[in-house]
Amino acid sequence: MTPLLWDQHACLPLQVGTDVEPLTRFRRRGGAFVSVNAGYSPQSFADSVALLEHFRAGVDAHPDLELAFDVDDVERITAEDRIAVAFDLEDSGPVGDDLDNLATLAGLGVRTLLPTYNHANRAGCGCLDLVDTGLTAWGEQIVAEMNAVGIVPDGSHCSAQTGLDLCRVSKGPVVYSHSCMKALWDHPRNITDDQARACADTGGVVAITGVGIFLGPNTPTLEAMTSHLEYAVDLVGVDHVALSSDFSFDHADFNDEMQRNPQAFDDSYTAWGPIQWMPPETVLTIGRHLTDRGWRDADVRAVLGGNMLRVAKRAWVRG
Repeated sequence: MTPLLWDQHACLPLQVGTDVEPLTRFRRRGGAFVSVNAGYSPQSFADSVALLEHFRAGVDAHPDLELAFDVDDVERITAEDRIAVAFDLEDSGPVGDDLDNLATLAGLGVRTLLPTYNHANRAGCGCLDLVDTGLTAWGEQIVAEMNAVGIVPDGSHCSAQTGLDLCRVSKGPVVYSHSCMKALWDHPRNITDDQARACADTGGVVAITGVGIFLGPNTPTLEAMTSHLEYAVDLVGVDHVALSSDFSFDHADFNDEMQRNPQAFDDSYTAWGPIQWMPPETVLTIGRHLTDRGWRDADVRAVLGGNMLRVAKRAWVRG
């Protein structure tokens, strides 16, 4: 039986009018789940709702794609060799000042959310901040409401202390949806061993990403990703490791986004030239690559999708 592939974070252009057809690049025997980003720090609640409604309409109209509101949906859709889709937000800014907005976002299919994106906001600190004071009281309220409505707290892009605080206050599993290991490559977006251990202690998962600048000096290769996967497995156990491409389906759009919002980034994003991503076609080969390296079948299944499916079974609430 072909194992489920679960990609916990991929990026379509953040524009109403975007075509969802590129998601079919994840088409494979055994199906796939893909979480699609629907906004980050510059976006308002209205911006993200508009994007979510547009993406949902595109998914509904496509025969190879279907929205997944619960784990039963994921299992049914992928059993048909199709692609299950849900959404994520890379910052709590789109929540606005109203916690009730989280229930609305969950109802639209958002299943993971980051309190902060690179820099401090009302909820906490980001990974590019020089001073790290962690999660705020408002951030703790957001986490509590996420737990209640079935959105999984996500520590990617957060500061180290904010990530540790997420794990301390969350009543359910926490994930790092697209992060690599700082011990292997000292990039500010990567996470410490302590963060990974705290995440695992919640029952959560660290999803290693295929972005070149987070794997090494712009090296989006299977070998580089496997080094991070195996380090994480040795550190926290195979039950707490997964993967995500963090693939940008429009490289030019992302580069334009960095120019439009330079305050959200720094030279750690640009020091090695244009960012290189691992394309979906390479992501689809990771299972075979791990098998060829001698991984046990059960461990390949866990990292490819089983671990994230377990988190979803525990944390998702149908919107």
